[in-house]
Amino acid sequence: MIIDGKKIAEELRIKIKNDIEKIPGNSRPGLTVILIGDHPASQIYVRNKEKFAKEVGINSKVLKFDESITEQELKNEIENLNKDLNVHGILVQLPLPDHINQRDIIETIDPRKDVDGFHPINVGNLSSGNDAMVPCTPLGCYYLIKKVLSDLDGLNAVVIGRSNINGKPMTQLLLKENCTVTIVHSKTKKIDEICSNADLIIAAVGKAKMVKSSWVKQNAVVIDVGINRVQVDSKSKIIGDVDFDNVKEKTKGITPVPGGVGPMTIACLLENTLKAFYKISGNAPR
Repeated sequence: MIIDGKKIAEELRIKIKNDIEKIPGNSRPGLTVILIGDHPASQIYVRNKEKFAKEVGINSKVLKFDESITEQELKNEIENLNKDLNVHGILVQLPLPDHINQRDIIETIDPRKDVDGFHPINVGNLSSGNDAMVPCTPLGCYYLIKKVLSDLDGLNAVVIGRSNINGKPMTQLLLKENCTVTIVHSKTKKIDEICSNADLIIAAVGKAKMVKSSWVKQNAVVIDVGINRVQVDSKSKIIGDVDFDNVKEKTKGITPVPGGVGPMTIACLLENTLKAFYKISGNAPR
């Protein structure tokens, strides 16, 4: 089974749009994205966020700044958004210029408006099992997994990669579902053996075709978060961390790259913005 992230993301966006249309009065969720510099991939990603936000009825705005912006100037912009009653979600597009401390910027965002789920308060709440903003990519992975495996109780899960953006929050989501979770990374020995016993593999390491067929047991579910640009026959191509063509026949479900996790990341950002709106405005559905 190829897990169609585009279709599942579209279904989630339709649900969000329907929920927003039910909000009484003229109040609507507001999302502001801060984009610094001319990073091409970031610009494309931000354009997609803006497009889909407007499609579901979210008031979306992009603030663009030159790379020369100082850290204090950026903090001042964020503080203004923290106070703005029409802004419910704030997202600072990463990466940031080298002269700006990423951690300090993330900590400046009001945790209630932290739709990326990176603020330490949200990280702590997630790890404690409390209500939290969950980072968009692992949340999207979780929804894709649940489309194939409705019950995760007792499953062996392997998360490849230990990043704050995906690996660590993904682990917390799986633990909450009573999985037995192993995180493997660049220093782990015999990764292939560990993966070969997994019912569920989430690969988020950024190494093209790292996960081979021999790493995957029959009927496992494989979620590929990797985005790697490679040259194939003199053409640029995007591939994942999983050797898709050789792995897919063994799996119960597998995500393609592109068209798997990517669309879900933006859909979950929209869902987080709606969640923030409910919490801040008190307009939560009854």
